[in-house]
Parts: sequence; structure tokens; C-alpha cells
Amino acid sequence: MTTKFTGIFAAAVAAALIGLSSLPAPALAGGQFSLSYSPSNPEQQRALGLGLSVYSLIKGVKSGGAYVRQKGHNNSAGGSQDGWGNNGIIVQKGNNHTGSIQQNGNNNSCGLFQFGKNTNAACSQNGNGQSSFTTVFGF
Repeated sequence: MTTKFTGIFAAAVAAALIGLSSLPAPALAGGQFSLSYSPSNPEQQRALGLGLSVYSLIKGVKSGGAYVRQKGHNNSAGGSQDGWGNNGIIVQKGNNHTGSIQQNGNNNSCGLFQFGKNTNAACSQNGNGQSSFTTVFGF
């Protein structure tokens, strides 16, 4: 009985493998993965906000405002800031990225960095003194 079952099982596996080998290979699908950090206490929020402000100053942005840098094709970026002292940074390197920042309140900082291709990311902050950082890689 065991020999008969093993033979039937082996034949079924062989038939399945032959059937699967005749199917076309699936196309490789693109995707994205991201790394985000939002501080959990006011001290960390201020430290990250200071780091993003220093980055903005190095890039020539005056205190508060927005900085957008795109290198590639078919990228889009947008932002909305309602309040004072807000700092928004969008950097896109690659093709077909969409990024946006929306800040409502005062003294908020957000950095959104996209690399590769076909990424879509957004940062939304409502309140005061918030900071966050997101890096997205698309493939």
C-alpha cells in the first residue's frame, strides 16, 4: 500500500511540475518600501526639526518654508503650509515619483526623500512642534 501511494504521489507531483512549466512566467511587479521616523517625545521632535532646518539652510532655504529638489523625469511634488515656522523638504531622485507635504500649525518639520522609481508618499502634520522623516525606495 505504501509503495502504491508513493508511486501515485510521485506521478501527481511530476504532472503538476510539467503543467506549471508550460505556464508563462509572471511579469516582475514594481513596488516600494519606506522607512519613517516620527519622534515620540518633544525633545526628539525638536532634535529632528533642528536637523531638517539645518539641511534646509545648507540648501539655501530661509527660516521656514519649503524646499523641493527633483532629479529625473515625470516627478510631481506639492505642499501646503498653514501656520508659521513650518519646514517642508521633498527630494526626489529617479522617475515617476509623487510626493506631498501638508502642514497645519506652527513649527512643524517634515522631510520626504524618494529614490528609485514609481513611489508615492505624503506627509501630513496637524498641530504644533511636530517633526517626521520618511525615505521611500521604489523598484
